[in-house]
Amino acid sequence: MPGQSDVDPLTPRVSVVNVANVLTGLRIVLVPVFLAALFVGDGHETYWRMVAFIIFAVAVITDRIDGAIARSYGMVTEFGKLADPIADKALIGAAMIGLSMLGDLPWWVTIVILVREVGVTVLRFVVIRSGVIPASRGGKLKTLVQSVAIGLFVLPLGGAWLTGAWAFMWAAIVLTVLTGADYLLSAIRGVRT
Repeated sequence: MPGQSDVDPLTPRVSVVNVANVLTGLRIVLVPVFLAALFVGDGHETYWRMVAFIIFAVAVITDRIDGAIARSYGMVTEFGKLADPIADKALIGAAMIGLSMLGDLPWWVTIVILVREVGVTVLRFVVIRSGVIPASRGGKLKTLVQSVAIGLFVLPLGGAWLTGAWAFMWAAIVLTVLTGADYLLSAIRGVRT
């Protein structure tokens, strides 16, 4: 009948307010809490760096859990597909900018990664009428490697541990650039069809 919705009345609607999306919201709320702990004192106090690491780790774990819950229990929403990567970028971006401000991470690393992150976010909004671009497997791997690398840089480490942190950061940089190019190509292909 004209004017009626195309939504199938037999398909249950998933509420935007669900456990998965609440965890995504929690991750966003933890960003300023993490930054506050990171910058206590001169930003290099061992105790507070450990606290910042724990907050960062909890936020990263919510990212692993919210997606698994959403898929396992049918809680996937368009809002969640969009908000989850934005929450990831807020956490990663805040951590990288904070580490660069403290002199623990060169600014060029932060700029390369944030340009990609902001670019992909803008790309998602540009093509949103065609549908949300969900995070790819490569994008999820990139986020995991970035998270490990940043977590290692947040910890008050030196010597071989810092070398290990740099190995993870270089892997994150490579994955960041490659997945950014992949998202761009996917968006171009989507616009053409």
